[in-house]
Amino acid sequence: MTVREKIENNEKIMLSEKACPSADTKGRIIQEEKCPLRTDFQRDRDRIIHSNSFRRLKHKTQVFFNIDNDHICTRMEHVQHVDSVSNTISKKLGLNEELTKAIAIAHDLGHAPFGHQGETVIKELTQKYLGKNFWHEQNGVYFVDKVELLEDNQKNL
Repeated sequence: MTVREKIENNEKIMLSEKACPSADTKGRIIQEEKCPLRTDFQRDRDRIIHSNSFRRLKHKTQVFFNIDNDHICTRMEHVQHVDSVSNTISKKLGLNEELTKAIAIAHDLGHAPFGHQGETVIKELTQKYLGKNFWHEQNGVYFVDKVELLEDNQKNL
């Protein structure tokens, strides 16, 4: 039995009936062989951490850049705070901690430039010209599913 299979078996015992076990993932855009060491959700988490989109969070602040104030946090720090809180909640509720971690660390990847004001402008433009709403959460999924995959494929050409 592989390490991944042991983890998946433990999840069946430990997780709440409301949780999504790693073995029940709906699959991936690009099919791949199962990893003997990590579950699909662990692989998702690792891909997000190593993605260009995630690494760019270290240079973005939540509101503005101010070197005179150590209490202004970057999006990377914010994501770590969200990860910490969501992990505690996930553990208490018996949810899949790896899935929760992947969601927490990816939740801000699709933010527009210039914070929420930039998101407001993009929402107005996408509504006017495309008839769609813009949500940074959906944009984050787009980045993880499409943009990062395109960048990876271009490297392999």
